[in-house]
Amino acid sequence: MTMRTMLLWCPDWPIVACGVDGPVAIMHANRVVACSAEARADGVRRGLRKRDAQARCPSLRVVEHDPGRDMREFEPVVAAVEQLVAGVAVLRPGVCAFAARGPSRYHGKSEEKAAEQIIEHVAVECGVEAQIGIADGAFAALLAARAGRVIAPGRTAEFLKDLPVSTLERPALADLLWRLGIRTLGQFAALPPSDVLARFGLDAALAQRLASGLDDRPLAVREPPPDLEVEERFDEPIERVDVAAFAARALAERLHERLAGHGLVCTRLAIAAVTAEGEQLHRVWRHDGVLTAVGISDRTRWQLEGWLTNRRLTSGILALRLIPDGVLAQVGLQPGLWGEAGAERDRAHRALHRIQGILGPDAVLTAILGGGRTPDQQATLVPWGDERVAGLPGGPWPGLMPLPAPPIVLPEAVDVEVLDLTQQGVRVNARLQLSGEPSWVVIDGATIEIVGWAGPWPVEEQWWGERAARFLRLQAMLADGRAVLLTLSRGRWSIRVDYD
Repeated sequence: MTMRTMLLWCPDWPIVACGVDGPVAIMHANRVVACSAEARADGVRRGLRKRDAQARCPSLRVVEHDPGRDMREFEPVVAAVEQLVAGVAVLRPGVCAFAARGPSRYHGKSEEKAAEQIIEHVAVECGVEAQIGIADGAFAALLAARAGRVIAPGRTAEFLKDLPVSTLERPALADLLWRLGIRTLGQFAALPPSDVLARFGLDAALAQRLASGLDDRPLAVREPPPDLEVEERFDEPIERVDVAAFAARALAERLHERLAGHGLVCTRLAIAAVTAEGEQLHRVWRHDGVLTAVGISDRTRWQLEGWLTNRRLTSGILALRLIPDGVLAQVGLQPGLWGEAGAERDRAHRALHRIQGILGPDAVLTAILGGGRTPDQQATLVPWGDERVAGLPGGPWPGLMPLPAPPIVLPEAVDVEVLDLTQQGVRVNARLQLSGEPSWVVIDGATIEIVGWAGPWPVEEQWWGERAARFLRLQAMLADGRAVLLTLSRGRWSIRVDYD
């Protein structure tokens, strides 16, 4: 017998999770997998290629598909549902299901009233819009949630029978059934199950169960994550570094013991503090390995030292909380081939983290190579210990500067003048023809001869949007031995790259 199921559905969840307003499209493999209501109003649909979607909506903002981000943002919603309901199963980010019997008995004495209470609770706790569908089985409950309906017990098959076979979200099977003249779920459910299994295979047989209003498997109930945070409140506000160090060590040991009790280790640590004046302090420490009890203690002590000595707090710290922001199963970890060798490397990491604790996270930066057409776009500076994610994806990038890469990328472009043989400024017309041969470049008032040059190469970026950029590049060898990349944009020459 199919279980009576409630299913909570958050419309356009990937859009909600990315936190971007306006016309937005989530892309995966160069195709739209989700889009906002504003984008749909301009004709953007799932399955469109990126270029087609941008042609329909020139102001479209593109965000890469990130299932991890979607699940992280959905976690508070699931936690809010678990405050009212037991045995929640997460089907995918934005969708969770649970048995309808419990909520209907304890919240409102009916399924409809229980659903209203859960939706209101999620809206208050998380500020998220959600819909609940109720039917016999999770598949039908999802379709009921999208339609905003409650299907009476025993009427699920009747609700499903007129829906198209594409509702099964199995494109290959739906296309085959359509070509065979089977257009609705009711027609598919009416076929002999043995013939469906023999002709189409096991997956089609499971799909037929869904079309008949039966579940193909029971709900996999989610186990709520353990409470791993540790917190300490002090009778007297902490204002001295030595007292803070003692408190940090005790709290770090408590956190490490709690993690070990669950078979977990910490890779990312969030430190939060509240001062006697109510000021909220927060900092996340990341680590490329596993944080031991000593590592947690050191980072907590460094952070407290930084807050107490550099923030010039108007009052001492009254409460301290350690939050394991990233955890891994300890059983899945393994030391390197030569054990935990690398004491010098660990000392260097400790020194850099301590500098960050004193001067702030942006005091130590590391460079990450990514995509882009120009060398200054390919390097992204991120704080030491933060997630090493490049600003632009790797490519391919038509118009990419060829190797070798320049050793010097100036932090700011230097305006220059490029002159021809008659000491007139070199310009470029619409056909990319130079007004004269580049012969001299004026840098900071000094005129330097150009002994060789190549180009020009035009680049046009994001022609469809407000951030459209059009510029031209020219490589030049100077008489003083330097090689530079000259860029012409909006009638002005500049240097951002030096091959010296």
